[in-house]
Amino acid sequence: MKLEQLQHLVAIVEHGSLRSASRRLQIPQPALTRSIRALEKELGGAVFLRATTGMVLTEMGRRFHVRASTMIHEARRALDEIAQHSGEDTGSVVLALSIMPHVGMLPYSLKAFRQRYPQVRLQLIEGLFPDVENGLREGAIDFYLGAAPRNAPAPGLAVQLLFENTRAVVCRKGHPLAGKRSLKDLAEADWAITAVDYDAEDDLARLFASHGLAVPHVLLRARSAMSIMVALAHSDLLAMLPVQWGEFPMTRDTLQIIPIQEVLPAPAIVLVRRPDLPLTPAAEFMCDVLLRHRPAAAA
Repeated sequence: MKLEQLQHLVAIVEHGSLRSASRRLQIPQPALTRSIRALEKELGGAVFLRATTGMVLTEMGRRFHVRASTMIHEARRALDEIAQHSGEDTGSVVLALSIMPHVGMLPYSLKAFRQRYPQVRLQLIEGLFPDVENGLREGAIDFYLGAAPRNAPAPGLAVQLLFENTRAVVCRKGHPLAGKRSLKDLAEADWAITAVDYDAEDDLARLFASHGLAVPHVLLRARSAMSIMVALAHSDLLAMLPVQWGEFPMTRDTLQIIPIQEVLPAPAIVLVRRPDLPLTPAAEFMCDVLLRHRPAAAA
């Protein structure tokens, strides 16, 4: 079994077809087909089913793909680590961040990382834990920093609690409700919510109910920080977001926090990674510099 065969398998899964994988790998499609057939012969069974929608993994293929992905990504890490320990500024770091570290930690961390590793490629994934769990398990993602999942991960991933967090009500500058001081005063407003690993609309409703208030009126559901920024800046929608939004440089002049008196709990912020896969020097440095810029009260 050759490493390139594993790379071919993973490429086909990622791109969905032999043709797309062939273009991405820049090798002839017949050569790619021969590589997969040789792999299947060695494994003693088919790893793909040829369907009208493309190449679909068999049950055996799904199991093998997890191992193959881990081996490929760990081989990439090994090469990066050797190069970085030798003083070469090469390689890549892949990290997943939820909205809170995107607005509250990343802006203050990038400069230090770029100064230390100016040529290392940095891939940022915006998302929550359930969306990136497979990538962490397969080694495609170095670490996740963000909102804690409602349910603990299955064994194989280590979760480190970093700090508890709170939320704030955020609106556009000049919003007619900007001067209000109680959640009750916002009961008739229209709301935007961010996608999380559980029903965000139900979460908001339960929060209102805990204060004896009716279910709020949700008009927009967003899956990214950019969507929330645009929606709030150009409408009268309100959103309940990590309190760090109040100091986010990109929105400081367009959005503001409504200073209500109620304390609004938020998911804790955690670091999740595979403890059996050591981070490369560049990934370790990026992780350290992010943690260095956690909120002062939590440091």
